[in-house]
Amino acid sequence: MSEKEKRIKFLIDYNVDQMTQFLVEDFNLDIASALDIIYDSDLYVKLQNAETELYIQSPGYLYDILCKEKNL
Repeated sequence: MSEKEKRIKFLIDYNVDQMTQFLVEDFNLDIASALDIIYDSDLYVKLQNAETELYIQSPGYLYDILCKEKNL
């Protein structure tokens, strides 16, 4: 794995971690349920695609997209 790929993976993981925390706090979900929402989203698929460069966006911005997608 190249250094760039490692940085991208780190940023994706960080964003997922932060969005999980937001879901837990905002909706009183357990971590597993929050992760299910994230992993079952179109946003997560797009986040995994380095070409979209969504990984460089802030967790708050991505969380807003997720909430709109999932009607939360």
